[in-house]
Amino acid sequence: MGPGLRVVICRGGDIAEWLSAVAQLRIEVFRDYPYLYDGDVDYEANYLQTYTRTPDALLVLALDGERVVGASTGLPLAEAEADFQAPFHERGMDMNDVFYFGESILLPEYRGQGLGHRFFDEREAHARAFGSFKWTAFAAVDRSEDDPRRPADYRANDPFWTRRGYVRHPDMQMQLAWKQIGDEQETEQALTFWLRPLENVH
Repeated sequence: MGPGLRVVICRGGDIAEWLSAVAQLRIEVFRDYPYLYDGDVDYEANYLQTYTRTPDALLVLALDGERVVGASTGLPLAEAEADFQAPFHERGMDMNDVFYFGESILLPEYRGQGLGHRFFDEREAHARAFGSFKWTAFAAVDRSEDDPRRPADYRANDPFWTRRGYVRHPDMQMQLAWKQIGDEQETEQALTFWLRPLENVH
């Protein structure tokens, strides 16, 4: 990491003091392709409250001085919203076996310094420490290769996730609605889950 950068780990109720900063960061980062999210502060506040109410939830922050420049979250899938659980129910998987990773977001100027790996390392270590989870999982939005909104210099994260041991499961999808840049109203977007077996389960 560059000079001045530090990583802060928060759990459960300790996450609350950072909610506003993380909400603003989500709105800023997810505005870019591929999410094209026209952010809603009220939605963000409600969504992030789930983490403060969950003692086993995790927030990993990247700070440059006192400024939040990156954030990554996770919580037991059993504590996540029903939409996130549905694809696992459909496969007959036990919700208690899965630790779900939420966002992993970083301002563009701080990328390429190892923070993406650090976010995954911290979340995987947190899940592993319980000794009960068998999987870590996250969902990513689906966009076609020829999407006209795709920037010429865009690089998908798929190779990074694959190197981390995650496998995309096309049969495990969910639909989430959000307002995209330039749209008048919310539309449903497809997201596909990526899973990795969590080693060293006791």
